[in-house]
Amino acid sequence: MNNKIKKPFPVKTVQPVLDQNYWNTKWQNNQTGWDIGYASPAITAYMAQYPNKNASILIAGCGNAYEAVYLLENNFTDITLIDFAEEAVKGLTEKFAGDPAIKILCTDFFEHERQYDLLLEQTFFCAIAPERRADYVQKVLSLLKPQGRIVGLLFDKAFEAPGPPFGGDVVTYEKLFRPFFSIHKMEKCYNSISPRAGKEIFINFSKP
Repeated sequence: MNNKIKKPFPVKTVQPVLDQNYWNTKWQNNQTGWDIGYASPAITAYMAQYPNKNASILIAGCGNAYEAVYLLENNFTDITLIDFAEEAVKGLTEKFAGDPAIKILCTDFFEHERQYDLLLEQTFFCAIAPERRADYVQKVLSLLKPQGRIVGLLFDKAFEAPGPPFGGDVVTYEKLFRPFFSIHKMEKCYNSISPRAGKEIFINFSKP
């Protein structure tokens, strides 16, 4: 008699297709766990000392765009919001109705064309499949003016569950960004929200 315990077959995880329908469904089902309900303290602290109120600013994968509310309250005049999900854009259109400082686009980040002084990064990079990260870097380069900056937060952790979100670390980000950007800051974020304390890196890179 064979008393060997049979091992279960490993369960293969199927990576979802991260297309417009995927993200729209997340919004429709209120599955927006990335939404912290207010502007990121790390980003508002940076923007509090940012001198150019007329800078062209892009927030991609902006969701509810709390950072844009902060920017408006602090007299910034040229803010572009991009999101892939029609449901998210519908809410943004209502929130910022009639405000000339805000442009709202429902489009694929990788198809957007314009140049900006500043790109604010907050839970967008981590939503992109890792195999597209090199594409992200090149797209950011194309969207920034000379000396333009990308500033914001990247995760400093690996996620056990299949993404998104997708994690990373300083070594990974160094390899991706350093060949193309001047790195002014890439260090542990000191003012993350409590659930992400010790799990985020603050970045400040400029295009040569």
